[in-house]
Formats: sequence, C-alpha cells, structure tokens
Amino acid sequence: MLDHLKIVQHPLVQHKLTLMRRKDTSTAEFRQLLREISLLLAYEVTRELPMTKTTVETPLKEMEAPLLAGKKMALVSILRAGNGLLDGVLELIPSARVGFIGLYRNEETLEPVQYYFKVPEEISERLVIVVDPMLATGNSSVAAIDLLKKAGAKNIRFLCLLAAPEGVQRMAEAHPDVPIVTAAVDERLNEHGYIVPGLGDAGDRMYGTK
Repeated sequence: MLDHLKIVQHPLVQHKLTLMRRKDTSTAEFRQLLREISLLLAYEVTRELPMTKTTVETPLKEMEAPLLAGKKMALVSILRAGNGLLDGVLELIPSARVGFIGLYRNEETLEPVQYYFKVPEEISERLVIVVDPMLATGNSSVAAIDLLKKAGAKNIRFLCLLAAPEGVQRMAEAHPDVPIVTAAVDERLNEHGYIVPGLGDAGDRMYGTK
C-alpha cells in the first residue's frame, strides 16, 4: 500500500463501518454512526500534531504541561457529504476553524464542478484537514486540494470514511504530499464512478435523499 495512506484498523471503526454498509440501516442510524466513526478517525488524523509546553497550576503544584502549538487547525468540508464527518471531528476539536468547498460531480464526465469556496484566514499557517466520506474517482478531492493550495495551504491531510484504489492512486499522483486517513479501501469503482462494494451514496444515505 502507498506510503501516504493510513487505513485505521481499530475494531470499533471496522464494526461501525460494517453497520453503515448495510442497505437497511436507517438514515438516523447512518448519520449517528458516521458521527461516531468520525470521532475515532479524527484521533488518527491528528496523531502527530506539533506540541509546546505551558505552565499550569494543578491543585497540588505548578508544572510544565504539553499543549497544542501554533494556530488553530482548519477543518474543510467538501459539501455536502463532508459535513457528516465534520460534525464528529468538531466534537473532538471544537476550537478548529471551519471552511467549506462546494463541488458537485458532473454525472456524464465524472469531473467536479465548483460552486462555493470559503476557508479560514491565514490558511497557510494552519494544519488543514479536508473531510469527505468517499474517495471514489478522486477528482473532487484533487480539485478541492488544488483550490486550498492556491489559497496558500501548505500542510494538508485528507480524512475519508471509504476509498477506492482509483481514488487513492489519483490523489497520490496529484498530491503526494497529502496523507490520506481512511477506514477501508474497497475493491474498485463501477461504471458510474461509485465505490464497490461501498455503501452507496453517503450524502443520500445521510440526508435521506435520492
């Protein structure tokens, strides 16, 4: 497997992903599971954050204790499905700044079309975690990271629930400096650009739309 790819094998992650794959899992249950699994994945994607020291006074004595260094990180959601992961990660990192990139897939060309872009100020000084449940063709993810780099982002990580080999390869070719954290890499894409066996369209299953 590629060096820039991390598959989170934690039993709770894999258990919850299996429940999400079931076609009879309800919208409410799917949304709750996505929130829970995003918390677990967030632990992995933030594993190597830079630290500094600060002086604190405990009830017993003063001490030097570790603290996150630098500016608050930025979480950037690829709309709309990215918001499902975003909500869970924000529970873990409530002080993070938040940005949004609006992209939809042209169903004929499978190419992304941009309709919105808003990210926090001083993006070049922040760790940026891009969230989107599915890394399928990789076209939307690559386009989103292209936009972030044009805006000045230098330290970017990509967090997804599920990936296809084609999407992982596309990201590796376009942005080899961007680590990917995911719960699983499935078999392939079908002729419509959906991950197989996958779990269907994450946005539709999260919001109860078709």
